Amino acid sequence: MGEALKPCCFSDLATTISLTEGLAEIPHTPPEVRAEADARLAEAGLARMVAELDAETAVRIDLQNPARVQRAWEVLRATGRGLARWQAETAPPLLPLSDATALVIRPDPAWLAQRIDSRFDLMMADGALEEVRAALPGWDPTLPSARAIGAPELVAHLRGEIPLDEAVAAAKLASRQYAKRQRTWFRNRMRLWHEIRLP
Repeated sequence: MGEALKPCCFSDLATTISLTEGLAEIPHTPPEVRAEADARLAEAGLARMVAELDAETAVRIDLQNPARVQRAWEVLRATGRGLARWQAETAPPLLPLSDATALVIRPDPAWLAQRIDSRFDLMMADGALEEVRAALPGWDPTLPSARAIGAPELVAHLRGEIPLDEAVAAAKLASRQYAKRQRTWFRNRMRLWHEIRLP
């Protein structure tokens, strides 16, 4: 097998995409700008943060995704340049798709849904509820940790808002919905990759 055809596997999608499409050299967000963005999103809401983005970036990102919007807002605030401008200056890829055999493995959605449900059951058995209970006194829905799938649902249970079985079912549903968004992302970003479907 030639050098260009050697198989490789990456668990980090961002690394994979940066290797095959290039990586924009965007400066790190200073902690004070991140804190300002967290507070802004919590106080003013997503629509206000969207309205403060540059037009070029706003048409290129998912405006319903708070994490994407906040990242774009932070870049603009920290650098004075929109995220789209930085991305336009992306360096050439280290491993162009023309020099590689790129494979994307797609499991059956029904099989994956069962695995997601089983994994959450294991997390519960391993103490997920106790972990959330320990974090409850300092719970802040604006923190990134509060966005962990399952955490808001378990917090709602611990606060007496919903029974545990409903919280678990809602967390599993949120996980399956996240997996569905990932599949859509794969389809959109990896159209030129060779698809392997698992039974």
